[in-house]
Amino acid sequence: MSPSPPDYAKASEDLKAKLRLRADPIALKLFESKEAMEAVRGIRRPEAGVRFSMCQLIGQVRWLGFTLGITHDNVMPDSNCGGVAGLNVPAQKYLDGSMFHNVWFATVEASREHQAKMPRVPAGKYQALAASPLARGRLDPPDAVLVYATPGQMILLVNALQHRKYFRADFTVTGETACADSWGRGLSTGEPSISIPCFAERRFGGVQDDELLVSLRMEHVHEVLEGLDWLAGRGIRYPIPPYGPQCDPAPAFKVNYADKL
Repeated sequence: MSPSPPDYAKASEDLKAKLRLRADPIALKLFESKEAMEAVRGIRRPEAGVRFSMCQLIGQVRWLGFTLGITHDNVMPDSNCGGVAGLNVPAQKYLDGSMFHNVWFATVEASREHQAKMPRVPAGKYQALAASPLARGRLDPPDAVLVYATPGQMILLVNALQHRKYFRADFTVTGETACADSWGRGLSTGEPSISIPCFAERRFGGVQDDELLVSLRMEHVHEVLEGLDWLAGRGIRYPIPPYGPQCDPAPAFKVNYADKL
């Protein structure tokens, strides 16, 4: 008997409900050809002749529900917008540090080091990227799933991901171009990748002031959902009710640690 197909709509709705997320998780998938990307059901392309930042395009998917097909022609030319996702090699002015010098960094050396240490999907293999609300199920299987969450939501997501098989989740901070820490690192390694979205993601992509971002694979999403249910059975769920800094914590501890104190 063949396994049942993934229910992306249920996974998306369950994650939204259990963590009270503001918007749908986003599925990402890389394609080796533009033609393969354009074959995705319901795909739309950004307006011809307009070059967006990648975070704007992801924002269109998140807030408007688009299923977008993206190539290097749709983002700033030869920049990190496409470079982080492996759609192009960033131009020399990025790599040598001159582009961000005197904008984000006081020295060319610091700017060059920023570029050198930035996580990216290696360029050359992929020519296109599609992004769609996970619930639509149009990218099967997705290479990454993006979840925007507040810090309180994010820590319970991590707790759930760790509940059966512990691992130490690394939280990298590139600084500006923080999409490298989320979808750049997530697409290139397949590992859970948490980021603090950067100035550009907040200014152009609609990321809210109190939000973090994590890139997951679908197996991580399923583990998170199982873990959230497991934690809820022990009274640990979102939202986290504040107890108060001057109250005796013993009654609260007894709920979970009664036979261990």
